[in-house]
Amino acid sequence: MKAFIFLAEGFEEIEAVATTDILLRGGLEVNRVSITGKLQVTGAHGIPVTAGLLFENADFSSAAILILPGGMPGAANLNAHQGLKNLLKQQAAAGGKIAAICAAPLVLGGLDLLQGKKATAYPGYEDTLKGAELELKGVVKDGNILTGRGPGFSFDFGLAIIEDLLGKAKADEVAAGLLLK
Repeated sequence: MKAFIFLAEGFEEIEAVATTDILLRGGLEVNRVSITGKLQVTGAHGIPVTAGLLFENADFSSAAILILPGGMPGAANLNAHQGLKNLLKQQAAAGGKIAAICAAPLVLGGLDLLQGKKATAYPGYEDTLKGAELELKGVVKDGNILTGRGPGFSFDFGLAIIEDLLGKAKADEVAAGLLLK
């Protein structure tokens, strides 16, 4: 199963790296995709991360899930990338899974992908969840959309993705290995 996590300049490092690590522990193939035109992308706190793919060279046809880490200006940079927004709309139209954490749900709200769905976001970004029913929880799943509140919920976010894709038993196994449960 393939997961794609999108990196833009200024992404939240914890959300991107912890989610990637947790999904790998669950046995998913995780593809870090740069939307910047270069493989090395610098996070919001100055930590460089090397992506495995450039957006323009990636084949998303087998994506089990598309994942947007937050952070600023990372989420705004994701929102400015028309190719990514088109991909998210296609994924949603096909009933495919999408996950966004922290400020990144603003991208989904702007695309009207949260209409009538429960969702969460980082404090101060609630108004960007256009059409959503706000829930002030760490992680919220509604149908094909999963949202997370912020960096402190990165482990819960990653485990929720595993549970959604591979089942509760696998999520519990990974959590136990991380000494979380």
